[in-house]
Amino acid sequence: METLSSLDRLAHWAQVCPEKVAVRLIDGDVVTALNYRELDDRASQVAQWLIGLGLQQGDGIALLMENHPDLFALAWGARRAGLYYTPVSVHLNPAEVGFILRDCGAKLLVATLKTLTLANANALEGWAGARYLLNGEAPGFLPFASAVAAYTPGSALPERSVGRDFLYSSGTTGRPKGIKRSLIPFSDRFRDAYDAVVWREFFHFGADCIYLTMAPLYHAAPLRSSMRNIEWGGSNIIASRFDAELALRLIAQYRATHSQWVPTMMIRMLALPDAIRAQADLTSIRVAIHAAAPCPPEVKRRMIDWWGPVWYEYYGGSEGIGLTAIDSAKWLQKPGSVGRAQLGVIHIKDGDGRELPHAQQGRIWFSGTPRFAYHNDPAKTAEAYDEVGCATFGDIGHVDAQGDLFLSGRRTDLILSGGVNIYPLEIENLLVMYPGVADVAVIGVPHAEFGEAVKAIVELRDAAAASPELAGALIAYCRQHISHLKCPRSVDFVPALPRQENGKLYKRLLMDQYAQAAAAQTASS
Repeated sequence: METLSSLDRLAHWAQVCPEKVAVRLIDGDVVTALNYRELDDRASQVAQWLIGLGLQQGDGIALLMENHPDLFALAWGARRAGLYYTPVSVHLNPAEVGFILRDCGAKLLVATLKTLTLANANALEGWAGARYLLNGEAPGFLPFASAVAAYTPGSALPERSVGRDFLYSSGTTGRPKGIKRSLIPFSDRFRDAYDAVVWREFFHFGADCIYLTMAPLYHAAPLRSSMRNIEWGGSNIIASRFDAELALRLIAQYRATHSQWVPTMMIRMLALPDAIRAQADLTSIRVAIHAAAPCPPEVKRRMIDWWGPVWYEYYGGSEGIGLTAIDSAKWLQKPGSVGRAQLGVIHIKDGDGRELPHAQQGRIWFSGTPRFAYHNDPAKTAEAYDEVGCATFGDIGHVDAQGDLFLSGRRTDLILSGGVNIYPLEIENLLVMYPGVADVAVIGVPHAEFGEAVKAIVELRDAAAASPELAGALIAYCRQHISHLKCPRSVDFVPALPRQENGKLYKRLLMDQYAQAAAAQTASS
């Protein structure tokens, strides 16, 4: 691609295969498709509009929207205008949205009719940027459609640095954290990012890729994979929501070659009736990727049995400090592993920063990748690095003699009960396989004698099945398979666990809830 003379890779593919579908969005019965020529034209208009507003290279915009085809036009237009673009989760509360808008310094916000109430919230009043409505009209919002329509596709643009995403963490352990990287020089616009080799060589992305995602595009994995797939001339199938039976239909209908899932999606597909699963046509799938949250080994084994050895997994994060990956063949040899380092070098260290030998658990660190910083949060950045420059996501695990990594969980999730370190992941992986269990979170709750006691919080497929007898059966099931010291001392049933669409669990909310309840009980006694 380095020898191309076009504006960028999107423009190149618009010349080479203008009628090829770049994005196909499925929203219920409504299917909207943009081919490469249409997306290129739309991105050209958006870039001219942004520059015409007076936005300077390095400024930013924010996108508060559900999955929508124009999100790609806005992202590519921002890239061409040399701007940062920040997709904002539509499930954040107004205070969190207001914080992100102020923290990222966005000069304008693009919202939709579905996010209008959130975009109008009082918590956003302290932010001084312009507000545009993608579709329709509303007081206080400028019309996006007519503003962009004033520009002619293909008009010349100044040679600005290439804009890029400016994403915020999901905030599962506190306030969302922004991760901002330097813009890319215009002369390097055809050069792959340093981590692209994994998607090209390990996951086999390319012009023949038909990528399916059923996750919101304000999350890093679906957004970056879709944008990267456009860079390389592939096609994207974007569903507005996940539905297990719909997922199988879309794979067959559009002959998807690549797809990305989180473990909760996998569990729901496995829960489909046998007849539906048996009829599924999965012959087109070459690569099925899962990440974002640990997958119970038995769930993954069943998916490999069903779909074949097409399952790939990676462990990484938006910070880009390191990445491991593993394919089905290697995983079947080492169940539970997330593979070897594809980016960076893994180090397992104890609490004093000493490197640990193989098979010993400790904090997972990476070296050898570009340094990052949390935007406007030097203290949080400092916590992510040690004195020799290694960086961590905050997880615990070990490597074996061949360098394959195994995760135990997050350091913040560790339960210390009676002087014993207990990692919830092992217990969660066990309980989620119990018949009728849909999802599980295991946390430590205050205990007068042991400091913390293990509690399982369980979401059932049938909420009416909850009972003291079932709670006792779950505890007994654990005692049949793992040390009694690790087993839950109590089980609570909830209608739904606070899990995001990207698979990540807001475990901190559960910990805070039980800690507050314990404190209130102590105060009243």
